[in-house]
Amino acid sequence: MAENENGAAPQVPQPPKMNILAQFVRDMSFENILSQKGVTGEVQPDVQVQVNLDAKKRSTENQYEVILKLKVEAKSKGTGDHLFLLELDYAGVFQIENVPEDQMHPFLLIECPRMIFPFVRRIVSDVTRDGGFMPLNLDTIDFLALYRAEIAKRQQSNADAPVA
Repeated sequence: MAENENGAAPQVPQPPKMNILAQFVRDMSFENILSQKGVTGEVQPDVQVQVNLDAKKRSTENQYEVILKLKVEAKSKGTGDHLFLLELDYAGVFQIENVPEDQMHPFLLIECPRMIFPFVRRIVSDVTRDGGFMPLNLDTIDFLALYRAEIAKRQQSNADAPVA
């Protein structure tokens, strides 16, 4: 191994290391609007899913909290009546090491949500089933595409902002 100017061996970059320390439901609400109205008969749902992400550094070194926020709204295809509304904030606490600072933001908003998404999918399925509907099995979310779309949206809004 070659030595650098100081006579020391060059440092080999360490691979990124991530551990999920905890995951939990921060907030959840399920409103079964269909049963509140007393509607009967066959209903075909039209489901809309909104996804938002939030990440923040915790006070402990190398720890971050990532929150995946879902809003799932179902309406009747025929009448447009609301069937149910599910809002879920699901958090994961991650210990992350060896990720360069300039890559931390995408890592937190792409890789971390990817790790906790299967648990979110299961909760949504269970809650909708227990609420009296067919279990809703969410399609896999492309967090990379979601991240790129958010960055493009921010760049566009910055470009549209008036220069003072």
